[in-house]
Amino acid sequence: MKYLMFICGDENLDLSPEETAAINTATEAWVREATERGVRLEGNRLARTETATSVRSRDGELLVTDGPFAETREQVGGYDVLECADLDEALAVAASHPVATIGTIELRPFWGP
Repeated sequence: MKYLMFICGDENLDLSPEETAAINTATEAWVREATERGVRLEGNRLARTETATSVRSRDGELLVTDGPFAETREQVGGYDVLECADLDEALAVAASHPVATIGTIELRPFWGP
């Protein structure tokens, strides 16, 4: 089964330079390991929310606004596409991501095959 894994956190979380370096190093190791195991198909970090543009079309009118589609404390900061045997494996992979210790990991199965 394929899952989209959203990596969410507070963009304004005040980590020390040492904490930031530790999370980055641990995340790089997670990416290598998950990719080598074949459960991580692709993924990437996203730019900060102030670079986002939201697009809506209502009654034939295009509505474009700066910023994310929702104002929340936690924002999507990256994603990974996983291919796992089942939800239990996907949960284990998500739980092992370093950001799970300071943010939230959301898993969503792809619709259909």
